[in-house]
Amino acid sequence: MNAPSLMTPALRTYSWGSRTALPALLGQRPDGAPQAELWFGAHRAAPSVLSGRPGAPDLATVIAADPAGELGTESLAAHGPELPFLLKLLAADRALSVQVHPTREQARAGHDREEAAGVPLDAPHRTFKDRNHKPELLCALGSFEALCGFRDPARTADLLDALSVPELRNRAALLRSRPPVEALGHTLRAALDAPERLVHAVSTALRRLAASRNPWRTTAAAYAAVADDFPGDPGLLAALLLNHVRLDAGEALYLGAGVPHAYLRGTGAEIMANSDNVLRCGLTDKHVDTALLADIVDLTPGRPSVIRPTPTGVQGERQYRSPAAEFALSRVDVEAGAEAVRLTEPGPQVLLCLAGEVCLTPGPALRPGAAAFVPAGCPCTVVATGTGAVLYRARVPLGAAS
Repeated sequence: MNAPSLMTPALRTYSWGSRTALPALLGQRPDGAPQAELWFGAHRAAPSVLSGRPGAPDLATVIAADPAGELGTESLAAHGPELPFLLKLLAADRALSVQVHPTREQARAGHDREEAAGVPLDAPHRTFKDRNHKPELLCALGSFEALCGFRDPARTADLLDALSVPELRNRAALLRSRPPVEALGHTLRAALDAPERLVHAVSTALRRLAASRNPWRTTAAAYAAVADDFPGDPGLLAALLLNHVRLDAGEALYLGAGVPHAYLRGTGAEIMANSDNVLRCGLTDKHVDTALLADIVDLTPGRPSVIRPTPTGVQGERQYRSPAAEFALSRVDVEAGAEAVRLTEPGPQVLLCLAGEVCLTPGPALRPGAAAFVPAGCPCTVVATGTGAVLYRARVPLGAAS
């Protein structure tokens, strides 16, 4: 059986990334470039390299060579011959696009349709890069702002009234008078077709509202920052329909299929099914397919649930519970001088250190920002080597205990 191997993550330098957050976490000097995400996984676009294996292969290659040995028979039977999750560190210095993810059935149909049409995987208008859905969970590592799910239409009408933009009066009236799903669908379509002059008028109104004593001022300030990030983008009006959410460190959001969302500011640990299927609704220079979006987006309004971790029975571990079958994410606080924490699993897992230093037995030592891939069934224990440490543990939830 192979021992845990140190992972070299893939760095993604998207323009919205922070220039300082990830270097600070890793104890590195910033190079001036935006560092948006670190990918710890086997996604075919950017698999992690395993330094503990002969020849330093990437994780996708290792799994392909021995899927049963690396993933375990239970994960292999449930999810096929690939690591079913992708773990990321994300650092946003400005807003990401408003986006939704498809169901598995929608992803399969869309992928097969685009394949049959001969649309290249790297084409700008390609939507379905694979046949998988993409539920995801974002755990805040500090103060984190996001937009998530549709706000109650009547409340959004109140926000539009507070902006005092004459062209929004009819939209506010529609949001109050029609059934919620119908009202949101109509208003979303109108938002994505908004003229640039209206976007600029709303941007100005948001800044004015943010500087006032109005109860909407905090939310308006978040939207005003979005307007500054994407001047003239009609996605701003779509974003106004969404709940503004602030997470404290240690709190999390779960995002299922069809739920519109956008991360605005902050650093987080993000875990998702191993997919790259995204439909964008605005705040982007990438392809927006309004007709397809109407088929995918979930127009049900509601307040997003903030998830707080609960104990698992493993010493120092608290898990962020979600309905996802592909992943489970937990935080493990490893106390200095305590007994070794046993983290053996029937499926594969990734252990990511975010504070302190730990030694894995068997396996490498992990410092902040370092991670290890642990094959299925590997008898792994963890000990803190200093004053204590914090691990984030990603695994496949197998069996009744999960």
